[in-house]
Amino acid sequence: MKHIVFLTGAGMSAESGISTFRDSDGLWENYDVMKVASIEGWYENPDLILKFYNERRVQLDKVEPNEGHKIIASLEKDFKISVITQNVDNLHERAGSTEVIHLHGELTKACNESKTRVYDIGTKPINPGDKAEDGSRLRPFIVWFGEAVPMIEKAAELVSKADIVVIIGTSMQVYPAAGLIHYAQRSIPVYLIDPKNVNAPSNVIIIQDKASTGMALLKEKISLPL
Repeated sequence: MKHIVFLTGAGMSAESGISTFRDSDGLWENYDVMKVASIEGWYENPDLILKFYNERRVQLDKVEPNEGHKIIASLEKDFKISVITQNVDNLHERAGSTEVIHLHGELTKACNESKTRVYDIGTKPINPGDKAEDGSRLRPFIVWFGEAVPMIEKAAELVSKADIVVIIGTSMQVYPAAGLIHYAQRSIPVYLIDPKNVNAPSNVIIIQDKASTGMALLKEKISLPL
């Protein structure tokens, strides 16, 4: 059974209504990224960060996986599928994907300050003053700028063993995630699904479309009935 590894980013969930950071109408326009997505921001103004991620959970509770998420999950019938995502939403899991690595953490989880204890909170808020069992402040289980990406080594190993790599909805500009493609074997096909006109290496097969229709086209390309 062939192994397909998906590398997904914000564009994967955009069709579901999850706001992106980097688009002109995205979250970067309303927030200073270093205030809400860095460890320095947490130490400077934790209440602002809690408010920001509480808002993201409210939004997540109102959206559903799109057709792109569902097609990826459906491929598990014929392939070994691994999803490596930069997204913190749970839409891949809700669509039915069973192996999902979240490089940047998970919105539906909280943790203590040292990130050694993790709690499933769903879409509930974290309030200022909430404590973990060890007495430290409860914080979002998110990998912020300035923090290590603990799942990157496992992700690199998966990419290195893939028979096919598919990149969806990510500019692959944020490191270390952007470096994952370099672990793919040179002989395997690499697909990039993105509606924008993006620059890609000559060995990358570009499907210039959004996630849902792009995944439908990919499914045809790998000779599976829709």
